[in-house]
Amino acid sequence: MNALDTMRALASTGEVKQVNPGDLIFRSGESGDCMFGLLEGSVQLSWNGDVGHEEIKAGDVFGAGALVTHDHRRYGNARAMTPCKVLVMNREKFLFAVQESPMFAIELLGSIDQRLRQLRDCTKV
Repeated sequence: MNALDTMRALASTGEVKQVNPGDLIFRSGESGDCMFGLLEGSVQLSWNGDVGHEEIKAGDVFGAGALVTHDHRRYGNARAMTPCKVLVMNREKFLFAVQESPMFAIELLGSIDQRLRQLRDCTKV
């Protein structure tokens, strides 16, 4: 089981959103109060005026910083590159998931670590 599987297990119907290509999921500087799991499609995270970027693929989770940082402001933009189906998890569900399934926190950290390693490997000269 991975972090997205846990999110899916806890989700209700209204927490799955359809996002059209080109639409922003979140914008740099805005307040963040949820994280996302990408069920279908591709999302580009970009920062520093779109100089840096990362592709989020189906099965990945992103935006978790909003749930662990008080008064969180989004660091970058998340834009749908293709038609996407996105699962939204708010802080209340996040805390429930961590309490009821501590492995969720480990799975989430593992997912973030894997993405950071891939990003690092892509930026090596």
